[in-house]
Amino acid sequence: MPATERAIELALAAAQAAADKKANDIVIIDVADQLVITDAFLVASAPNERQVQAIVDAIEEALLQLPEKAKPMRREGERAGRWVLLDYVDLVVHVQHSEEREFYALDRLWKDCPTIPFVDRDLVPADLDGSLDAS
Repeated sequence: MPATERAIELALAAAQAAADKKANDIVIIDVADQLVITDAFLVASAPNERQVQAIVDAIEEALLQLPEKAKPMRREGERAGRWVLLDYVDLVVHVQHSEEREFYALDRLWKDCPTIPFVDRDLVPADLDGSLDAS
């Protein structure tokens, strides 16, 4: 059974918040068929600890702005700022320093799982987002 609509909603909102803070290599992995504890992982990285923390803060703020507010049940790794985990039950967010991302390779570990497509809204051409009139 694929990720729930709620998990996808949380993941896409979190991914956009991460993209807005210039996170690198944002990937949403649907782990619902492999794990019973969560439906999706969001993995993102940043080149330094300060940016990791900024991304984490932006994700938390964005998910609190949703109609059904979401607060993390658990936070891990905040003090070091090299790998911060936010557990939203349906979604687990991993924001890693680029070096940790390369070393632990979560993407490779979960490579057999499908990904959930995400496109940064800032990268969508203006003529595709419906803002231009085709007159």
